[in-house]
Amino acid sequence: MPRLALLACSVFEREITLHTCGAEHIAEVRFFEMGLHDRPDQLRATLQENLDAVDARSDIEAVVLAYGLCGRGTAGLRPLRHRLVIPRAHDCITVFMGSKEAYAEHQRRCPTCYYYTPGWNRERRVPGPQRLEMIKVELAKKFEPDEVEFLIETEREQWAMHDTATYLELGTSDAKAESAYAQKCAAWLGWKFEHQPGEPALLRDLLWGNWDAERFQIIEPGMQLGHAPDETILRAEQVPTKPPIK
Repeated sequence: MPRLALLACSVFEREITLHTCGAEHIAEVRFFEMGLHDRPDQLRATLQENLDAVDARSDIEAVVLAYGLCGRGTAGLRPLRHRLVIPRAHDCITVFMGSKEAYAEHQRRCPTCYYYTPGWNRERRVPGPQRLEMIKVELAKKFEPDEVEFLIETEREQWAMHDTATYLELGTSDAKAESAYAQKCAAWLGWKFEHQPGEPALLRDLLWGNWDAERFQIIEPGMQLGHAPDETILRAEQVPTKPPIK
């Protein structure tokens, strides 16, 4: 069992706690706020800073990322000392689904689904009345009332592109309560609702060192994580060399 450090989005905090019971091989865990997904450059900078910190440890063999490509916020990350391991995933929904293939198949069947999970629900970052009120409060700090109404309507138009709330969970203690919250949001929006148990294998194997090339991208020290424009999603890339100073 490889000894590792873990950098993870807080959307997985309870799921990781559940699936790392007895995981003495995990030397360190660092969680990061979900809001970083809105700012990919800041997400990348934050993760690289923390990657450098845990990568400097001499008592681990790898650094694991509980993230996906996440708007390319993880593209460009560079390990210097240890392997870097990340699921082949566009975002966290792939991890909740258990594979990129399962996610793609569900999107094929339901292209108008919006995905809810316990973590996203807790942060009120999913369509619903509480999210709308949070947006209004934040916008009111920056814009005039007419501008706020225009931006709120734009947000509603984005939501109107969906018609189904798909709730995914991996067996955490709050799964039932958060299912009820997602169902309440769906009713308020006039959407259909489906509660779909997720598949924990991808997350569990990430955390327990069961890494194969089909499901995980491994970046060796001196390389960097890149975006692959095909079904593999991620790839290892050479670190760009700086042009000589003239």
